[in-house]
Amino acid sequence: MRDLYQLWSSALTQQQIDDITKAAEAQPPQAAKVFSSNDTKKEVRSSIVRWVPDQWVRDLLWEYTKVANINAFGVNVENHAEVQFTEYHANEGGHYDWHHDINWNGQTNSDRKLSITVQLSDPSDYEGGDFEFDEVSNTADFKSKGTVLVFPSYLRHRVLPVTSGTRKSLVAWFFGPRWR
Repeated sequence: MRDLYQLWSSALTQQQIDDITKAAEAQPPQAAKVFSSNDTKKEVRSSIVRWVPDQWVRDLLWEYTKVANINAFGVNVENHAEVQFTEYHANEGGHYDWHHDINWNGQTNSDRKLSITVQLSDPSDYEGGDFEFDEVSNTADFKSKGTVLVFPSYLRHRVLPVTSGTRKSLVAWFFGPRWR
């Protein structure tokens, strides 16, 4: 049976998490948008995002993505990605409802192929905010600080509302030639 995701529990060190957070917080915060409409839709997604342009961050994520692709997915993917630091605040109803990471209506020559999520918060810093896949049952621990999760971008997933505190994560989408 084909693996639906690859997981590295508590893989990143505290220093890596601190360096990522510092790089992200140097970027301007924005209200998160939904790419299918390029608009903010609080009923679908409520979070603050910062786009992270630092090459070293992308290269760090690429190493996990590359291994996951070799181990499980075998898709045509390149070290070309969008990297986003995300904050889900309880006082703003932080969440992201069911979605996939591919813009099927996109008119470019490439598509998001593999998604990666890195848990940056300690699970004691917030309540709620669970990451879930649709139609994929699992008992994996996605909440441990420093955990890295890689999955095909077409899998539907969500982040449940944060009910207390703030959940911080780093996400990226690695591109390859259009899906066929």
